[in-house]
Amino acid sequence: MTIILWGKTVVAYNSQADRDSIIPSLIESKQIIAQDFDKVEIKTTPLKNNIYMLQGEGGNIAVSVGKDGILMIDSEYAPLSTKIMAAIEKISDQPIRYLVNTHYHSDHTGGNENFAKAGALIIAHENVPKQMKIAHSFPILSLEMPVAPTDALPKITFDDTINFNVNDHQIHGFRVAPAHTDGDIILHFVNENIVHTGDLFFNGIYPFIDIGVGGSVQGMISGIDKILPLCNDETLIIPGHGPLGNKKELITFQEMLKTVNQRVKDGIAKNMTLDDLIKAKTIDDLQETWGKGFFNSDQFLTITYQGLTKN
Repeated sequence: MTIILWGKTVVAYNSQADRDSIIPSLIESKQIIAQDFDKVEIKTTPLKNNIYMLQGEGGNIAVSVGKDGILMIDSEYAPLSTKIMAAIEKISDQPIRYLVNTHYHSDHTGGNENFAKAGALIIAHENVPKQMKIAHSFPILSLEMPVAPTDALPKITFDDTINFNVNDHQIHGFRVAPAHTDGDIILHFVNENIVHTGDLFFNGIYPFIDIGVGGSVQGMISGIDKILPLCNDETLIIPGHGPLGNKKELITFQEMLKTVNQRVKDGIAKNMTLDDLIKAKTIDDLQETWGKGFFNSDQFLTITYQGLTKN
């Protein structure tokens, strides 16, 4: 099955023939299929000093509220924009002025167009619009990501660091070297001791890593090394996916990545193929703890292997 997710349309089909028959009929009838999103509810969690975490079906959102208007981090999928806006309106009647993307994937940027049309200025690392202008295919997810609408593209970009002084919140944003993608940024609410990691942290589950644009398990490990010095035992960590986390959980996630990376590297050094590693049940012992999300152990082993052998 392949799923196309962008704009306001969600289409699932089981074959190329299905695709060829479904897509033209959708275009002709202008129907919007978003059944998977109809039942999604947006959960709002107050954190500290008018900072909130919103969770729906996609990347976790952070919201800064105050006299300067709303600053939000990531926008999830477009079909959820109305629900997200409604959830924010329950927090504040201020307009959404700024939208910061942690990376380019459509589960974090899919709502960009809707929020831009509502008045938000979109900000991201300079590689984000470059990737959004290109169609991407993710076979391991059975996912196609089309070119983003022009209005969805970030209007302000940066190459290394960016600072916001909004709503009495000092927010430091910085890029990490290719990890989950080639345009990952971390957002640190300095005085509140809150960090939004984007998809460098999947709390409690195996992560997706975008090997096609330079991501890798080693890059994820190194990226987390940049986050940990910001954290102490009281830090609230908003992961890209999963529940609100803490430093201990981030370290546990990184240790899992190190374990998988080393085991696969050891296998490659012994000239083991991907099939050999799977048959040897190289990381099957991690399945119970980490394999209940997007991927099972064989799939994450595949991602790790592909990253290590890409070049």
